[in-house]
This record gives sequence, C-alpha cells and structure tokens, in this order.
Amino acid sequence: MLQVEFHASLDAIDAAAWDALRPDDNPFLAHAFLAGLERHGCIRARAGWQAHHLSVRDGGRLVAAAPLYLKTNSHGEFVYDGSWAHAHEDHGLHYYPKLVCAVPYSPVPGPRLLVGSAADAAMRRSQLIDAIRAEAQRLGLAAAQVNFTAAADAAAFAGGDWLARRDWQFHWHNDAGWRDFGDFLAALSHKKRNNIRRERAQVAAAGITCQIRHGDELGDADWRALHDFYRGTFDDKGNYAALTLDFLRHLGQALPRQVLAVLCHRQRELIGGALLLRSASTLYGRYWGAREAVAGLHFEACYYQGIDYCLREGLRSFEPGAGGEHKIARGFLPTATHAFHWIADADLREAIAQALRRATPLLDDYRDDVLAHSPYVAPATPVAQ
Repeated sequence: MLQVEFHASLDAIDAAAWDALRPDDNPFLAHAFLAGLERHGCIRARAGWQAHHLSVRDGGRLVAAAPLYLKTNSHGEFVYDGSWAHAHEDHGLHYYPKLVCAVPYSPVPGPRLLVGSAADAAMRRSQLIDAIRAEAQRLGLAAAQVNFTAAADAAAFAGGDWLARRDWQFHWHNDAGWRDFGDFLAALSHKKRNNIRRERAQVAAAGITCQIRHGDELGDADWRALHDFYRGTFDDKGNYAALTLDFLRHLGQALPRQVLAVLCHRQRELIGGALLLRSASTLYGRYWGAREAVAGLHFEACYYQGIDYCLREGLRSFEPGAGGEHKIARGFLPTATHAFHWIADADLREAIAQALRRATPLLDDYRDDVLAHSPYVAPATPVAQ
C-alpha cells in the first residue's frame, strides 16, 4: 500500500534511501546538499522558504521522492512569475504561498522527480506529480510548479493540466571531442579566439595566477574568503546572499570531490575566486567575487578555468548559471530549460497558457539570433534538454 507523506525537514527521510533514488550524481539533488541548506541556516521562513518534502513509500520502502517547498515569494527560484502573482492579486486572489519543487537558489537543470531506475519509474513520476497537485489543492493554494526539470521529468507532464514553460541558459558542450584548451580555441572564429587570448593575457599581466582546488583541499581561510567574495557580489547587485559560511564548509566536507574552487592569487594574496560543483559529466558554476576589479578576471575565474578543467577531467558539459549573454562570445550556446506550472484558477490558467503560447515564437527567434552570432566556425545548434 502506498503511503504519501510530506516532511518539514529532509532529515526526516533517510539519506541513503533518498540518494538511491537519484538517477545520477548531480550534486544539487544529493541529500547532503539539500539537508545542508536546512541545517546551516539557508532555508528560513523569513526568506520565503519552508521545507515540505514529498516521499512515497510502498510497504515501508521509499520508492519516490521530490524536494518540495512552500514559498511565500519567488526569490531564489530563477523562474520569474511576478506578473502571474500580480494577475492573481488583480483578481482578488493570493498567489502566495505556492508549492515549489526545486533546488533552492540553484537554477540548475536536473532530476526533480526522484524515482530510481525501476521499471515502474514512469508510474512513480506520475504519482509524484499527482501528489504535488493534490497537496496544493488540499492546502487551498493558487499554484504549484516544478522548476528546471530533466528530460525524463518533463516527459511525465505531457498531456496533463500543467503548463509547460521554456527558457534558455548558456551552456558549453564538448561534443566535438576537444582534447585541450588549444583545440577549443581552434574551433572559434579568429576574432573570438583572439579576444579570449587577450582576456587571459590581461589576468597574467596583472600578476594573477589561478588554481583549482577541491573541497578537501581548501582550508578555513579559503572558505571564509570564498564566502566573502560571494556575499560581496550579491551585496553589490542588491541581492540577498542566502548561503551561509557554515553551509559552504559543510559542502566541502560532505561532497569533498564534487566541490571545487578557483582561487586567484597575486603572489600570496587571494584577491578573487569562484565556487563550482561537478558531477561525473558536468561542471556547474555557482558563485564568484573579487576584492578588486581586474580586467578579464571574471571571465578567467568563471569560464576559462572551468573549460580548462572540463577538458582535463573529461567532463562533457559546463553550466555556468543563469543569464549572461556575454557567455556567448566565450563558447556557451543556448540550451533549453523547462518548468511546469499548475494554476488553480481556470480563467487565469487559460490566460497564462495563452501568454506562454505567444512567447514560444519569440523564444525561438531569440535562439536563432544567438546562434547567428555563434563564436564557432562550424554551424552550431541549440541543445535540447
């Protein structure tokens, strides 16, 4: 008999059982990552996040699960629905709280409906989708959503009453089998190739060297500096820096070889750095900052060091985060991302569905325009998620 439960803490679910449901080693879905957010002060009601994780058991055995949150705002989701919230208010309805299946503060595509590799995986995904919608209805919520879904999860929403929403991120893919940075540069146009060389030379001319260390190679001073860089960047942009120093330290201990940092030194002084995570196939750029403005340093720390690492380690993809059209000239091309939304009010659901349909050709035009300015010599195609 199936038992569907919701939990106010991920620690209520056994870590090994949760991780056994992951289809790959995407670090953002690891129990250690998500539970660490809660244990170390990153998930707080005053910041708009309240854990409400979903588990499905069959005969006491965990067979499906999803990271789920009650949200009183849309901060830290990177799926922008402010206009939808205003539309609800205009109709005398409360959009918040809503039910969100996501990885907090992380616009990283990946599995959201955790079902393992069993033969009945498709059925389990449908059970999770039904449970999320039923819980939203039980709580009288106006909306539920599942953000940045992997392909298998996206397919599970086909034919249902969930609205599909597509967007683009800029990712780097080594589909050509480049062996080193020189191979990568050779695939670019002459102008783009020279621009990257010039930016890297600026960093070297400033007397700065960059090195990559994994989580188990970082000392406490490194973690403090990385957190200061991260917080400073968010403060400069007027954003809320939700991740705590204790959480970063926790990541280094819990995922020692999946967490890495680019440390940028001038002689012995650490002046900048970037924090990244990795899986067996993909590098994920997360946060960066610097104590001083140095021409080219942002691109070196956030992109070129990462590409170099992927080439050395045999990783096929590099996802540096949301936004940033400046990534195009540096080898990152549009990759589709997907979210799915359930809207309780039928009239608003139809209005939003129409808006999403109108957006589709605009999204396609944007992709085509980006690809027309691809830095690569050979024609490039978007990567479907």
